[in-house]
Amino acid sequence: MDTLDKMIEWLYDEKGEVAPFFNTFLKPRVWRSLVNIRRPKEASPEYLAEEDAYLQDRLKYLPVTTLNDLTPVKCDLYLWQGDITTLAVDAVVNAANSDLLGCFAPCHNCIDNCIHTFAGVRLRLECDRIMKEQGHPEGVGMAKITPGFNLPAKYVLHTVGPIVSGRPSLHQRNQLASCYRACLELADSKGLESVAFCCISTGMYGYPKEAAAKVAYDTVMRYKSSTGSRIKVVFDVFADEDYAVYARLLGVR
Repeated sequence: MDTLDKMIEWLYDEKGEVAPFFNTFLKPRVWRSLVNIRRPKEASPEYLAEEDAYLQDRLKYLPVTTLNDLTPVKCDLYLWQGDITTLAVDAVVNAANSDLLGCFAPCHNCIDNCIHTFAGVRLRLECDRIMKEQGHPEGVGMAKITPGFNLPAKYVLHTVGPIVSGRPSLHQRNQLASCYRACLELADSKGLESVAFCCISTGMYGYPKEAAAKVAYDTVMRYKSSTGSRIKVVFDVFADEDYAVYARLLGVR
């Protein structure tokens, strides 16, 4: 029985069900779907060992990118297009929801789902611990830090962006700026040297891409100027449209 078979069997057994037969092609999606819908709770040491082995082995077949692989575009700022779950920096930023528990939609391709999936089930459990200790939903524009677990990044910074319909208000702009500032402040307070930002609040949260990128850039530059921070910042984009937006903003040819 291979690692995926063992994990799938364990996850079904946890629910009191017998795992049906799945062909080899479907097994990664089955496993991902099962962990996506799983509520935060302890897993057995045996399951965690298999999950760690599977997720670490996954990285052997992917192009993991380090900061040394990138060229700064200006004053410790970098632009990179790729999968943030393969980026080896001190911290990656997750565009989280107010529960901080990740996306429960099976195999959804949002960044929240991807980060929770490929970090492993301990990330959701750790976020649940933080939220129970806090005692209320996470506010927009705040930030929390967790280990990265099976990600190449050492840590994950979780922040909740504003949900926008139409043109962003000044209040929503300030909320989005607060997301970037809170992540930078938290990263600096922990002595981190590099952080990679996703495109917070764009996509399903509706913040226009051009406007969001300008808030991101202006906030990072203002923070670095006012604090003297030397933290290295990567603007990580996935879609070509997002890359074009940031390339224009940063003067990348």
